[in-house]
Amino acid sequence: MAPDNDDLEKFIADCARKAPDFPAMGRGCIAVPLFARRRNRRLLDMTIDKAFSTVPTLTTRRLRLREIRPTDAEAIFATSSDEEAMRYIGRETHQTIEDTRDYMQLQQLRYAERTVIRWGVTLRNDGHDRVIGSCSLHHFDEGYHRAEIGYELNRAYWGQGIMPEAVSAILTYGFTEMELHRIEAVIDDANTRSKSLLLKLGFQYEGNLRQRFVSRHGFENEYYYGLLHDEWRPKA
Repeated sequence: MAPDNDDLEKFIADCARKAPDFPAMGRGCIAVPLFARRRNRRLLDMTIDKAFSTVPTLTTRRLRLREIRPTDAEAIFATSSDEEAMRYIGRETHQTIEDTRDYMQLQQLRYAERTVIRWGVTLRNDGHDRVIGSCSLHHFDEGYHRAEIGYELNRAYWGQGIMPEAVSAILTYGFTEMELHRIEAVIDDANTRSKSLLLKLGFQYEGNLRQRFVSRHGFENEYYYGLLHDEWRPKA
């Protein structure tokens, strides 16, 4: 059996060395998928380069997801300082605007390191372009085949279908532009809103890891949901 495509060059060279009459046609047949794989890899690398050069702007019927700017600090603080909005987010509630600014700088650093893409969620009909929440793709694997999705929303906008619309746009971008194979989410089982959102968008529950992280409430379980490229059905 021939090895994986990554080792095809060595495989072909070994065949030619051991059998000088190794058919040229055979070498050509093996080289075709290798060429296609390399071409696809180059195209994907270009897409990844683009994603991490400028945060892509995504639009939906009601929303615009854009790069987060330093001037968004107060709007982000309004959500990050809300105990209820941050209850299941997995990081400390911000106590001061400086906490928010420090967090924003950390996100910029991680974007430069190509480990996270975070979008600010705004309403298209809002003339002030105010950020009312954020969504991210993060925890990419080495080959950018897999990522985790995260999201948060100002409590004043809950119950309006905003987050399903925003997350749907990011899933479409992740699967079609970045060509991710898998997007996953890790949530608290008590977070019924998030659970409902994920199931609505086609995620499947895949199990839990018991008492895997520490929160202000003690050791907590992590519940895993996953969605594969071939399972994604963009919402109209």
